[in-house]
This record gives sequence, C-alpha cells and structure tokens, in this order.
Amino acid sequence: MLKKWGYALAAVTVSAAVLVPTERAEASYEPTVDTVILVDAKSGRVLFERNIDQPLPPASMTKMMSEYLILEAVNDGDISWDTNVPISDFLASLSHNRSLSNVPLRVDGEYNVEELYESVAIYSANASTMALAELISGSEGAFVSEMNEKGVELGLGTLMREAGGEYGLEDLGEISEEGLGSFQFVNSTGLPNRLLEGNHPEGTGAEEDNYMSARAAATLAYYLVNDYPEVLDVAGIPHKVFREGTGDAIDMPNWNNMIPGTENSHLDYEYVDGLKTGHTNAAGFTFTGTGEKDGQRLVSVVMGADSIEHRFQETQRVLEWGFNTFYEEEIYAAGYSPDGFETIAVSKGEEEEVPLESTEAIHRLIQEGDEELYSYEVVLDEDLLDEDGAMEAPVEAGTVVGQMIISFDGEEDYIHDEIDRTTVVDLITTSDVERSGWFTLMLESIGGFFTGLWHSVTETVRGWL
Repeated sequence: MLKKWGYALAAVTVSAAVLVPTERAEASYEPTVDTVILVDAKSGRVLFERNIDQPLPPASMTKMMSEYLILEAVNDGDISWDTNVPISDFLASLSHNRSLSNVPLRVDGEYNVEELYESVAIYSANASTMALAELISGSEGAFVSEMNEKGVELGLGTLMREAGGEYGLEDLGEISEEGLGSFQFVNSTGLPNRLLEGNHPEGTGAEEDNYMSARAAATLAYYLVNDYPEVLDVAGIPHKVFREGTGDAIDMPNWNNMIPGTENSHLDYEYVDGLKTGHTNAAGFTFTGTGEKDGQRLVSVVMGADSIEHRFQETQRVLEWGFNTFYEEEIYAAGYSPDGFETIAVSKGEEEEVPLESTEAIHRLIQEGDEELYSYEVVLDEDLLDEDGAMEAPVEAGTVVGQMIISFDGEEDYIHDEIDRTTVVDLITTSDVERSGWFTLMLESIGGFFTGLWHSVTETVRGWL
C-alpha cells in the first residue's frame, strides 16, 4: 500500500532507455471468431479485445471457477488431496453417461480428492466436478452460491441475476452487454441445467445456463494461474489413465490438444500449458488458453469457434501475435537515481549530501514506442526532512526516504478496474553519513549566528538608505 508522504516534490517525466529487439515481427492480427481477448498474465493488461463484454455460455470453461474453489479449499486446509469423496446414486448414474465427458464412478467406490480433481482438470469430468462441489460445500447449490460470490470478489463483473434477471438458452440472442451483467454460474460444470435430468442445483432454474463474458473468463483465468499456479501442473498433463489397473480404468486424453504430447499432435503449440476447453451446442467451441515464452505468460479466451481445430488455431494465432508484438523490458533498473533527486541534502553531517537510488527494477510488457510513455513522480517523506528539505545526520545507508511512483501515460485497458495500476518503488540512501563532532557543530552554529547577524545589519542599513 502506498504510504502517505507529507513532502511531495515535482513530478519528473523520463523516457526509459529501452533497446527494442530488431527481429520482432510487425504482423497484424485479425480474428476469425467474434469473441476473443488476450491478456498479460502478470499485470492483467488487455493486449487485444473483440466483443469481450458480451455474456455468452462458456460451457466447461465454467470449471475454472470450480477448480479455483477446489484449490482454495485444499490450500486453506478445509480438505486434503487424500480426503475421501462420497458418490451419490445420481452422480454414479450420471458418470456413466458417455454422451458427456465423464469417468465412471460407483457409490461403493473409494475416491480421493486428487484423482477426481485430475479427472476434472485433464478430462473435464462432469460427475467428478459435482462430487467435489458437494464435498466442499455440502451441496452443489451451496457450491454454486460460493462460485457466484467468488466471481464478484475476483472482479468478474456484475452478477447477471442482480443486473437483469435469469436467462435460459432461448434468451441467448436477446442478451446485450448493457445492463445485464458479466457472468452467472448455475452449476459447477458448465452444462446447461436441462441436461441434468431435473437434478439441477437448488436455487437455479431447470432451463438456465451459465454465462461469462470473455473479459470475465480471462479475469478468472488470470487469478487462477496467479493465485494457484499449481493448476498448470495438472492442466498440462497430456494423458493419464483414471483408476489404472482396475476394472474402471479409462483413458483420459487432455481435451486441450495444444498441449505437446496429446493425440492430435498437429495442434501442439510448444508454449501452451493450460487451461480449459469447453463445448455445448449453445456455446460452440470455447477455449481459455495460457502459455509462456521467454518468461512472458499470456492468457487468451476464444469463444464461439465452429470446430475443435478452429478454437485451437485461433488461440495459436492470437498468442503468436502477442508474443511477437509485446515483450518484457526493464523500464527502470534497480539502483536508478531519479533525475533531479540523485542526492538529498544532509544537515549537521560530515557530508553535505547523500546519494539516493531505487531498490528494485521495474519491468513491463511493452510494444515498440511504449517505453517513451513511462514517467515517474518522486515523493519524499516529510517526517525525515527539516524545513530546508534536508535530512539531519546521522544517516544510515538503506534508509527509505521516499518513493518513485511510476505511471504509463498512454492508453491501456485492464481486465477490471480494481487492479492496481500504480507501481511504487522505494528510494533509499546508499551510504552512511556520520554526525559532525561537537566542535564542528559549535563553529557552524557560531558561523550561522554571525551570518544571521550580518544579514540583519545589512537589511537595517539598507532601510536607512
């Protein structure tokens, strides 16, 4: 949090000296889907957008919120990876519905959180998701309430129920982005409620569906990979066998065909390691992808693609454009001495001033020309300064005396307004300054007295003249 400093000095605008890579591509990107977003996973900055605030059915991308709450419950100690997960009659029956993505479950089977979570993250298993929801919250309906509460907390936008009512599949074409919110969760899986055979979560309608805008989906993915980066350890597994060595063993190829090592190798993209696919008749083919190249992680959302290949091809196109257009660069180095504030005056010390420098480097994802749009303001702590703006000796090296507040002066959009866009870096003294001895201070005091007296006499004489 930015400390309230009492002694603010003038802002200084400085363009960072950034070496722009000479081989960086200048190719443009034109989407072949109506809805797509690309986000910097570190800052939350939106790098590309098209139709990102229209709420649409996300299908199984809904499970990203379920995964968030599962990982949160594990990290908070509410459940553990080896906790036993009970299976109800309905879930056992649903798990054997091969028209849906599932792994077979039995009422008398013993399953732990880890193996069911893997079936969710790799194979998008629907009954497994619902079983984990019931374990965590007591019922899927209670879990759905937590999903919606967490969505508001994370800044996914306004809950659609609060903004304009309930929406079923038949309303899809009538929903506009104005005044109707950004998301709603009605179950833990992303399936339309009508496919749940009347066993939809309490508090939701039999014909309701889940909705997320692309911005909401990207926001959810942003927090998922930053708050629980271990999600990628499982999301990046290309293939696993559920209940291997038993009569219920089933292959779980990762539905994310961009993961290297999956069956559809022609869709591999070496930088992708997550995150969640989705498909229903209403949603089309959707995909929230994430990948990292040279330490730079991006998050993309593609919605409404017309085939499995289309959603992955579009994801690769937007990620490649992002990696080729934006690059992480050091804007201000650690140890930077701000212009005009290279030193600060010291009173009653053996030195008259002490150098200042910043404590850490500032890195940003930029494109060519952005480096000229960064500036900073220097703010010093009034409590450490006398009326002349000097620090009184002794001064210790490493004393925090102020801050550099870095800002970007160009246009930029972020996934939501609550993301802190202000970067603050401490300014510290770099050396010790000892206090002058008593004799030196006495001479300075005497000198100051006579200097003051001389000025007084001079002013008096001037008055006579």
